[in-house]
Amino acid sequence: MKRIFRIISKIVKYSWKKYHFLIPPKQWGPEFRKFKKIVLIGDENSFVDPDNDSKYRRWLKYYDIKSPVEQLEYEPLISFVIPVYNVSRKLLSECLDSILKQTYQNFEICLGDDCSTNEETTATLKEYEAKDERIKVVYRKENGHISKASNSALELATGEFVAMMDNDDVIPDNALYEVVKVLNEDKDIDMIYTDEDKLDLDGKRCCPHFKSNYAPDTLMSLNYFCHFTILRTSLLRKIGGWRVGYEGAQDWDLFLRFTEEAKKIYHIPKILYHWRMVPGSSSVTVDSKKYAAIASKKLLEDALKRRNIDGIVHSHESVPYYWIEYLYKKEPLISIIIPTKDCASTLNTCLESVYKSNYESYEVLVVDNNSEEKETFALFEKYSKKYKNFKVIKAEMEFNYAKINNLAVKEAKGDYILLLNNDVEVITPDWLSLMVGYAMQKHIGAVGAKLIYPDKTIQHGGVVLGVDGVAGHAFRSEPLNSLGVFGRLCVPYNYSAVTAACLMIAKEKYLEVNGLNELLKVTYNDVDFCLKLQKKGYYNVFLPMVQLYHFESKSRGLENTPEKMERFKKEEKYMYDNWEKEIENDPMYNEKLSRIALFRLRTDEIKENK
Repeated sequence: MKRIFRIISKIVKYSWKKYHFLIPPKQWGPEFRKFKKIVLIGDENSFVDPDNDSKYRRWLKYYDIKSPVEQLEYEPLISFVIPVYNVSRKLLSECLDSILKQTYQNFEICLGDDCSTNEETTATLKEYEAKDERIKVVYRKENGHISKASNSALELATGEFVAMMDNDDVIPDNALYEVVKVLNEDKDIDMIYTDEDKLDLDGKRCCPHFKSNYAPDTLMSLNYFCHFTILRTSLLRKIGGWRVGYEGAQDWDLFLRFTEEAKKIYHIPKILYHWRMVPGSSSVTVDSKKYAAIASKKLLEDALKRRNIDGIVHSHESVPYYWIEYLYKKEPLISIIIPTKDCASTLNTCLESVYKSNYESYEVLVVDNNSEEKETFALFEKYSKKYKNFKVIKAEMEFNYAKINNLAVKEAKGDYILLLNNDVEVITPDWLSLMVGYAMQKHIGAVGAKLIYPDKTIQHGGVVLGVDGVAGHAFRSEPLNSLGVFGRLCVPYNYSAVTAACLMIAKEKYLEVNGLNELLKVTYNDVDFCLKLQKKGYYNVFLPMVQLYHFESKSRGLENTPEKMERFKKEEKYMYDNWEKEIENDPMYNEKLSRIALFRLRTDEIKENK
C-alpha cells in the first residue's frame, strides 16, 4: 500500500508540475510509458539518491564499470607527486599499493616527506623505496608544510605528466589506464580531472561528486576539480608548482594558475579517486581548516589581479564557497527588452521593480505585441511621460518570441542586452550591476538569474539539457532556502543554458550568434541561443545572488491546446535535429546523473544482477 501511494503521489506531482492536470489525449500514451519507466519499476531502478550511502554502494555494483584493458600505442610516463607527513603505515601502504596495482604500469611515485616525526611513516617510506625502483623519496630536513613538500616531490618527477594524490587516499586499479586511454585519443590535452567519492571511517565508499566538464566560473566559486588530477609536467613547472602561503587551498590556487596556461582541459566522468575521511581532514569538514578560508579568498583575489580584472571576492554565509562581484569604472548602457501583450497590472509590477534598481545607465524597451486593452496604452503613456529612458516598440505580428526580441535588439542603444519577461518582479536592487559585471567578462556568454515562484519556491536555478525531453530547470519547486547540490543555489555555476525570462548578454555576442532563432517561435529559443554561444566557446553562467519573482505564463497561458502542442512538437524536433549530442549528454551536467530526478544517479540502463 505504501508503494502504491508513493506511485500515485509521483503521478499527481508530475501531472500538476508539467501539465496542471491538462494532459492532451495525444500525450496519454507517451506519458504512460514514461511513468512506467519512472515509477512503476521502483525507485531503485529509476534513480538513486547519492547521499544515501547504502543505495549508492548498491548502485556501484551495476554502474562502476571499468573499460576493458587494451594495448595502447602512446604510453607516457606518469609521475605521482605525493606530499607525506606523519601518516600511519596502514593508510600510506594502502595508498601506495593502490598505485602499484594499476593496470597501466608506466609510472613513478615521487614522495616528498615533510620532515615527519612519526617513525612509522619514515619506516614505511624506506620499506617501499627498497621494494620498487619506481618509488622515489626526498626526506626534507625541516617541515615546510604541504606546498613545499609537494614541490620537493615535483623535483623528483621525470614523467611527461604529473598525477596529484594525497598520502592517505587510494585510486582504483583502472585509474591510470583511463587517463592514458584519453591521452591516446588526444595528445594535446594538458589537464585531466575525474569524478571522485570518499571512504568513510570504515573504509566504505560514500559521498560521490559527479562533476561537469570544465566550468571556469564554477572554478572561481569552489575547487570542484580536487583529485584525481593529471597535469602536463612542463606547464606545472612553468607556473612554479605550488605556492607557499596558500596552504589549505594550495591545489585550488594551482588549478586557477594552471588553467590560465592550459590549452585543453578534459573531464573523465568516472570515479577514479577515493578521498579518505580522516578526522581533522577537510574531506570531513571544511571547518577543520579555518586557515583554508583565508587562503581561498586570497587566491581568488590574486586570480583577479593576475587577470587584470577588478572585482570583490565574497564568501557565502551558508556554504564554504565564494562569488565574485565584478567592478567597472563606468556603467555601460543596458537595454532592457520586455515583450508584452496587455496584462497591464502584471507589466506595471515588473516596471515598478525595474525602476527601483540602483543602476542608472539603462533604457527600457517595451515591445508591444498586439495589445488591445485601454489600460495597457494608459500604462505606456504613464511611463513615457515619467521616464526619458522608456520606449514602446510596436511589433504587430503573430506572436514569435524570438522575432520580437530580435526586432527590439536592432533598436537597442545599449552595449548590453537584458531579455526580460513582463511577468517578473525584481527582488535584488543591484541586479543590473551584478549581471552586467559577469556579462562584461570575455569568456561569458549568457548570464541568468534565480527565479522564484510567488510561493517562495525555486522556478529557475539554471537549465539542464535532456530533462523532460529537451531541457528543464534545475531545482524547480525546491524551497527558497535550499542550498542546492554543492552550493549550486548559493554561488555562480556554469550551465549549458539559462532561461530568457531574465538573461543578459553583450550585444556584440548576441549578434555574433545571429540572435534568437526565429524558427523557434515560443519554446527552446533561449536554450538554442545558449547552445550557439557555447558552441562559439563562451560559457553561460547562473547567478543565484540575483533574484526575481516569476509569475509564470500569465500573459501567454499554458501549452495545452492541440495547435500549441503541435507547434511545440515541431520546435522539440528542431532541437533534437540540431543539438541531439548536447541533449543526450549535457557537458555542464554529468552522464551518470539522472534526467528524471536531477542530481540523482541514473539507473535507466540498469540490468538486474542475476
